[in-house]
Amino acid sequence: MPTVLRFRGYRFHFYSDEGTEPPHIHIRCAEGECKFWLDPIALANNRGIPPHQVRVIERLVFAHQDLLWEKFNEFRHD
Repeated sequence: MPTVLRFRGYRFHFYSDEGTEPPHIHIRCAEGECKFWLDPIALANNRGIPPHQVRVIERLVFAHQDLLWEKFNEFRHD
């Protein structure tokens, strides 16, 4: 479960056993976990994170999308 970014209590990471799912990133915080697709950026699912925090996370995904894509591609090619 490689962590690619930590920011203000949010941990952005991948799971190694997700097969052929489209590019995405998981984000965990104290309240729960959500997943965002990377192309196009969109919420895939949410478990426990309040809507206002999901919007903050979405802005972070947009702000760091180049890094997230880079890390996703490195992770998939390892």
